[in-house]
Amino acid sequence: MADWEIWAVIGVLALATAATRSSFWLIGQHITIPKRVQEMLRYAPACALAAIVAPDLVLVDSHPLLDLSNLKLVSGIVATIFYLLRRNMLQTIVFGMGFYTVLRLMHVF
Repeated sequence: MADWEIWAVIGVLALATAATRSSFWLIGQHITIPKRVQEMLRYAPACALAAIVAPDLVLVDSHPLLDLSNLKLVSGIVATIFYLLRRNMLQTIVFGMGFYTVLRLMHVF
């Protein structure tokens, strides 16, 4: 691939990114999103987070590992239970990472 082709691709991608991100800003008042779509969009961040976190919890060396030797999965389950009891996301993150760290340190010794 020639240098000019690389720069052309970068330029086109920059324009596409700018156009998609600024479209709501430019025409935001002229388009109304249906109430049902707005309700569904409330769950988009949680779905995206689950799509990022779940494979990391389940996969070890690109293979699913669903037993107690998977420390990330055990920590994720314990953190989920903690969240269901406390309903505080910041405490859950701190607790889950602390629990995972303790498991890792115990596993080393």
